[in-house]
Amino acid sequence: MNITYHVRILTNQISLLSNLLLCYSRTSVQRAAVKRNESITASNFSVAMTTMEVQKTHTTDGTGTTLSYYYDYIDAQFYFELALVFIGVIGTAGNALVLYALVASKQHKKQALIVNQNVLDLFASFFIVVVFILKLCNIHLSGVLGYWLCIIIFSDYFVWVGTNASIFNLAIITVDRYLKVVHPVWSRKYLRLPVICCAMLSAWLSSILYNTAMVLNTSGVRNGHCIGFFLYDAK
Repeated sequence: MNITYHVRILTNQISLLSNLLLCYSRTSVQRAAVKRNESITASNFSVAMTTMEVQKTHTTDGTGTTLSYYYDYIDAQFYFELALVFIGVIGTAGNALVLYALVASKQHKKQALIVNQNVLDLFASFFIVVVFILKLCNIHLSGVLGYWLCIIIFSDYFVWVGTNASIFNLAIITVDRYLKVVHPVWSRKYLRLPVICCAMLSAWLSSILYNTAMVLNTSGVRNGHCIGFFLYDAK
């Protein structure tokens, strides 16, 4: 079990790193995408670029902003998404290995919350790989199908369902450990498997409900690109 413990620690660190990168993706990358799309809509690039040199120095608005920033952004976004795919592959493999070790050692029944934690991390890591591979394909979204692909896939909905449920489950594990240490008699009497299963189910359901409400109100397609968890009505 020492190997399982070390692998579990490694996968938790990988999950933390991927969550930090996803938070960065939700803020700066999505904001840059909105600014890029707004500048494209406002100027339509003037359809007067004759050479690559002119294209790189042509202004997108009246403030002197150049398209070199646009190309730098595209390069940074490509490598950023490629790094997330790599981290997702490692997280998927690591969490799958931990789950296999728990089942093979017959510890999965005794460590139900830990198993659920690894399932959630595996779920999030797997969809990191799927979503960002699709984003690397640069698919143009349009119509009803494009809208629902944005809502379900390209908005990182499933990734955030797994990530937020993982956070909720960690809080449940913390409370469980506290009760077992501070109130061992009470915990042995009341913290039975049905209670643990209800707690695990609540982590999944709360994350699904929260992210569903958020994605339907803050996501949409702009100029063929999905803007997820970023759009708000200005009222």
